[in-house]
Amino acid sequence: MKIDLTDTTASRINKALVQGRRAIGTPAVGMVLTLVIVTDEENAYDALKAADDASHEHPSRTLVVIKRVSRSPRDRTQSRLDAEVRVGADAGTGETVVLRLYGEVVDHAQSVVLPLLLPDAPVVVWWPVNAPLDPAKDPLGALAQRRVTDTYACEDPIRELTARADAYTPGDTDLSWTRITPWRSMLAAALDQVACEVVGVEVEGEEFNPSCELLAMWLADRLDVPVKRSLSSGPGLTAVRLDTDCGPIVLDRADGSLATLSIQGQPKRAVALKRRDTAELIAEELRRLDPDDTYASALRYGVERLKRSDTSSDGPGEPSGEPPAKGEPEREAVPAPVESVAKGPADRATAQAPVKRAAAK
Repeated sequence: MKIDLTDTTASRINKALVQGRRAIGTPAVGMVLTLVIVTDEENAYDALKAADDASHEHPSRTLVVIKRVSRSPRDRTQSRLDAEVRVGADAGTGETVVLRLYGEVVDHAQSVVLPLLLPDAPVVVWWPVNAPLDPAKDPLGALAQRRVTDTYACEDPIRELTARADAYTPGDTDLSWTRITPWRSMLAAALDQVACEVVGVEVEGEEFNPSCELLAMWLADRLDVPVKRSLSSGPGLTAVRLDTDCGPIVLDRADGSLATLSIQGQPKRAVALKRRDTAELIAEELRRLDPDDTYASALRYGVERLKRSDTSSDGPGEPSGEPPAKGEPEREAVPAPVESVAKGPADRATAQAPVKRAAAK
């Protein structure tokens, strides 16, 4: 069921929600959270579809905030709020309200969203694109317990990771981090099978892919070993090699779907490691609404490494290296495998994590 409201108010929208629930015979509210999606018209459809799919696992009230650009100075001084209320089969297993803001109300979106939040329920704000530099200080982000961004959708993902680390507040997270959850689980499980010490790591993947960088940061943070960042044509992450004193452990995924796990002295195994869609990523993030300390530690550790690479190389995100000796040719802007050694302090190296426990003797 859909109800269109033009030049409306938050009070009328709430009345329309009650009217819609009664019309479909479900007057009770059975939703567990409010998901606020801040996007534009171009990306609204994909974001809403992902939220609808995720609502089958997490019934929620979804508020889609679309800030429309006024074409003339006169329009910018006139505030207007249009809404589209969806309940029943048109809104997954929850409720959906699409809010289109015009004029001065664009700068006060929180005043529209606040009356529509579910009482006594968590609030999650998701920016599929164009996330603020400091999500926690954004007026809408300040309403939420969890703030979800996606550095993969940014023009310069590597620099965006640095900005995210500088502005990190407990509750912030990134879908680029969510994408590597299966990789982290698989690597931790592989190390649990051997009693060896990791002495080096190589992470191979696309250039300017924030998920590759975050995985490298996490491994460097937890294992306190040299990390080599190699480039490939993708898709996404393609391989991770852990060099141990008992032989290499290799997780190789060349096609973006099926990976091969190789452990010295054991037969090779095929493992499912497909690239997940946005709905699966959002559903995973909604399962956990408390601060992700592991993400925070990896993100902050990587900031120092990224800064060194930014100041000593031509391309953003390239690992740092020594300058060429006199008479030697300079390195090209996009080299073959480049090495970046990332060492962490002793207290960080002893932090509890599955990989660290498995690597320690």
